[in-house]
Amino acid sequence: MLIYIIVAVVSYLLGSIPFGYILVKLFRGEDVRATGSGNIGATNVLRSGSKGLGIATLILDASKGYIAVIAAYWIVAHFFRHGTVLVADADAVQQSIERAYLVGALAAMFAIIGHMFPLWLGFRGGKGVATGVGSFLAIAPKAVGIVLLIFVAIVAISRYISLGSIVATAAFPVFAWLLYRGTNNPFVFAVICAGSLLIIAKHHQNIRRLLAGTENRFGSKKGASA
Repeated sequence: MLIYIIVAVVSYLLGSIPFGYILVKLFRGEDVRATGSGNIGATNVLRSGSKGLGIATLILDASKGYIAVIAAYWIVAHFFRHGTVLVADADAVQQSIERAYLVGALAAMFAIIGHMFPLWLGFRGGKGVATGVGSFLAIAPKAVGIVLLIFVAIVAISRYISLGSIVATAAFPVFAWLLYRGTNNPFVFAVICAGSLLIIAKHHQNIRRLLAGTENRFGSKKGASA
């Protein structure tokens, strides 16, 4: 149990680093939360008027999610190295794989939570898409590749970034389950689904606007609302 608590805390703290807020404050002297949707993610940083800072935020937010999962794998390898290095029993090998996936999924979920509810900013953060992409990439890269293609296709057709994000996020657990045997464990799959659902839930305002037909399209003069 201690290992899971350590992973959760470390992942939350990594995820809660508010790169968007830091970059805009450092280079523009502004609070990105006072712009647009008030989020600290890449889309709102871009909306603040700096394409470069928006791209940097996207990369850094994805990187912290990726690093959180890699750090979790390292922690597991350190704690369980004597039981995983020279193991010969097939059941033990499977348990080791499932443990790694479970810890990775847990790290991803808490990194996403950290981005959404950062301790340093009064628990007011972003929607977790970039952090989710980075963390999921460390767990199931092929699945991420597929859902990114889905995202691009939906945005190209509908020009709704939020719709592409929601559908791609919902599709990730399915493709992870199909492509990676380690995610077939009910607990692992449940945690991955929980991480995806958190991101979707954070888009509740976008969902309402999509249903009402008032969501702004990518490239419109009003700007995206993701």
